[in-house]
Amino acid sequence: MNSVVHIRLHKMEDQSLKKGGVQNGTSDTPKEGKATALQREVGLLSAVSMIVGTMIGSGIFISPKAVLEGTGAVGPSLCVWAACGILATLGALCYAELGTMITKSGGEYPYLMEAFGPVLGFLYCWTTIMVIRPSSFAIIALSCAEYAATPFYPGCTPPRLVIKSLAAAFITLITLVNCLSVRLAKYVQNFFTAAKLLIIFIIIVAGIILLAQGNTQNLSNGFEGPRTSFGDIGLAFYNGLWAYGGWNQLNFITEEMKNLNRNMPLAIVIAIPMVTGCYVLTNVAYFTIMTPTELLQSPAVAVTFGDRVLYPMSWVVPLFVVFSTIGAANGGCFTAGRLTYVAAREGHMIKILSYISLKYYTPAPALIFNGVLGIIYIIPADISTLINSLSFTQWLFCGLTALALIVMRYTKRDLHRPVKVPVVIAGLFVCVSCYLVLAPIIDKPSLEYLYCTAFMLSGLLIYLLFIHLSHTWSHSIMRPITTHLQLLMQVVPPEKMD
Repeated sequence: MNSVVHIRLHKMEDQSLKKGGVQNGTSDTPKEGKATALQREVGLLSAVSMIVGTMIGSGIFISPKAVLEGTGAVGPSLCVWAACGILATLGALCYAELGTMITKSGGEYPYLMEAFGPVLGFLYCWTTIMVIRPSSFAIIALSCAEYAATPFYPGCTPPRLVIKSLAAAFITLITLVNCLSVRLAKYVQNFFTAAKLLIIFIIIVAGIILLAQGNTQNLSNGFEGPRTSFGDIGLAFYNGLWAYGGWNQLNFITEEMKNLNRNMPLAIVIAIPMVTGCYVLTNVAYFTIMTPTELLQSPAVAVTFGDRVLYPMSWVVPLFVVFSTIGAANGGCFTAGRLTYVAAREGHMIKILSYISLKYYTPAPALIFNGVLGIIYIIPADISTLINSLSFTQWLFCGLTALALIVMRYTKRDLHRPVKVPVVIAGLFVCVSCYLVLAPIIDKPSLEYLYCTAFMLSGLLIYLLFIHLSHTWSHSIMRPITTHLQLLMQVVPPEKMD
């Protein structure tokens, strides 16, 4: 080999490589005066782009069918879409207070740790890192692959092997981009956010033109339909809120945001109402050309809309939907890596996942770990089942996080709160989260909820063995593994930023 990596390891592995690097050149060593840590490179525009780009993904092209099926009529489904936007805004405002009060990255994780202690924090990161985030990554990648493959199989459904292979390729590419550069990932996010807003704008304008031409028959009797159950409404909210997933993305990257106290709340009040308006108007556009029955039978709602309205330019719809889902996957990958990185930094994941690329200043091991799990979850993926089971656990932790805000109003009175929301908003958010967790379970008990609960509680055993009791035996096992992975990936422990 022409180049050899010489690295001097200190006695404690978490102190290793802080001053080291590749000795055969300067390209792989930290720039002089630049700490080996995540850099503050996310401004207001990128923050808005992160929220919009992650929220507008596959959901608006998948969930309309499920929301309509749960509500039973056009009018209630539009009400659910608007209510989901209001709920997302209220939740994001609560998270803005938490994010500006506790300025650690990692989403809900540091807030649950601060309010309820390390055990609940670990259960959150265990469930989210091992199931919720990689499964979400897999769902978005499968949606992207399905829309990308559909034009090549006119009149029939693309083979599952083709869809899953494409999804794996998308995950690999997105993970690579995020590992190479924060700035590159940011530019990719901004580009795909602009692309998805363009296709949403085209659909909305087409819908307005159709309304002006008198295509209102599906909207005029929008509240006529079969009665739905308490649990079905909950499932409709699950799927609607799945499309709004991403409203809390900024809390995963607070350590990388410029002017946090200003940009976080401002990005929220710009981005989420914008997305809500886009979603409601997009659904109105769908119903100008499709009856409820036709929408439920459509394999790809946006593609069906494009075929009927935009022909012979209908090919732009699947193309831009692919762009939209890639942007959502990129934003989700970006923030998932930060959660894994922070959890490992706190000692709740293996140490190597808290290391940063010596050359690119990205949490490469955490990003790769999330990408590998995402590819694994592609294999058995069923989108409907995954969305329902993921929403159950996700809203459980969202409700606990809002409860943490209320608890810390009394237990952490001395903490500085640059943003302070009325406590009634947090209370309302907790109540709605309880409904979203309990309603489908009470109405239609399913084994998938039991499996999710069992997996989440299995984290207690993992915590006892690998966190609470690990100091006596795990370091001797993990140290050589960490050393070899460190050398392979050229990553180092993060330095504390002033």
